[in-house]
Amino acid sequence: MKIAFSLGGADMSLEIADRTVLTRIAVVFMLTIVFLMYKAPVNKASQRKSKPQAQERTGAAVNTLTQDEKAAGWKLLFDGKTWNGWRGFRREKIPDEGWTIEDGAIKHIAGNGEQSKQGGDIITVGKYDNFELQLEWRISPGGNSGIKYLVDEDMVKSGYSGLGFEMQVLDDQRHPDAKMGKAGNRTASALYDLIAPQNKLLRAVGEWNQVRLIINGSHVEHWLNGAKVLEYELGSPQLKELIGESKYKSIPGFGEVRKGYILLQDHGNEVWFRNIKIREFTGH
Repeated sequence: MKIAFSLGGADMSLEIADRTVLTRIAVVFMLTIVFLMYKAPVNKASQRKSKPQAQERTGAAVNTLTQDEKAAGWKLLFDGKTWNGWRGFRREKIPDEGWTIEDGAIKHIAGNGEQSKQGGDIITVGKYDNFELQLEWRISPGGNSGIKYLVDEDMVKSGYSGLGFEMQVLDDQRHPDAKMGKAGNRTASALYDLIAPQNKLLRAVGEWNQVRLIINGSHVEHWLNGAKVLEYELGSPQLKELIGESKYKSIPGFGEVRKGYILLQDHGNEVWFRNIKIREFTGH
C-alpha cells in the first residue's frame, strides 16, 4: 500500500506492504501529533505552578511589641487578654454588656444599631496629648463605630457616649452615614463631620485596617493602611470654621480640649480592635 503525504512543502510517498504495520504507524503518528499539540501549554502551566507564590503579608505577633518598638518608646494599650488600662466612659470599670475580648481583639457585640445602647463607649484609663497611636480595626457589614481622641468626660453630663474628635470607622458601602455630611466627611478615616479623607485605601469589610493617629503639638494627622488621608491644626481658624458648620456647632468648648482619653465607640454594631499601641512625644 502506498501512502502519500506532504512534509515541509514537499510531496512524499511511503509504500507499506503489511496492513498491520500501517495501523501501528498511524497510531504512533496520531499520538505524536497529540503530544506536540499539548506539550507547550502543559509546560507553561508547569512553569506557573513552580513559580514562587506571593505570600500573604506577615508581621509581628498580634498585641506584642518588637524590641525596636520598645526602644522607640511604644507601649501596648491592650494586651489581647485583659481589660487592663480600659474602663467604660463615665464608669469605673468595663460595662457588663456590649464589650468582650475575642481572639485577641476588643469586640463590640452587635446591638440594634443605636449609639451607646449596648454598653456605651469605652476609654483608656490614662489621658494623652502629644502622641502617635496605632491600631487595627475590622468592621461588620453595614457597621459603624469610631476612634475618638482628646475626650473629656466633663463635657457630657449624662449617658455613656463621649465627645471628642473622631476618626470614623465605617462600612462605606452599606452604612447610610457614608453619604451624609459633606463631601465624604463621614466616611471611614474621616475627621467625623469635619474633614473628608483623601487618597485612602480602605480594605474590604471583614479585613483588618491599619490606623495611625498623630498629635504633635497642634498638628494632627490621620493615616489609613500606610497612607496619610488628612491633616489639620488644632485651634486654627480653618478648624473653628469647620466646627461652626458641623453637628458640633452648638456644643460649648468642643475642639478646645488639648489632653484627653482615647475612646472606642459603641454605635450598636459589631466591630473589632487589636494591636493598640501608643508612644508619647516629649518636649512640648
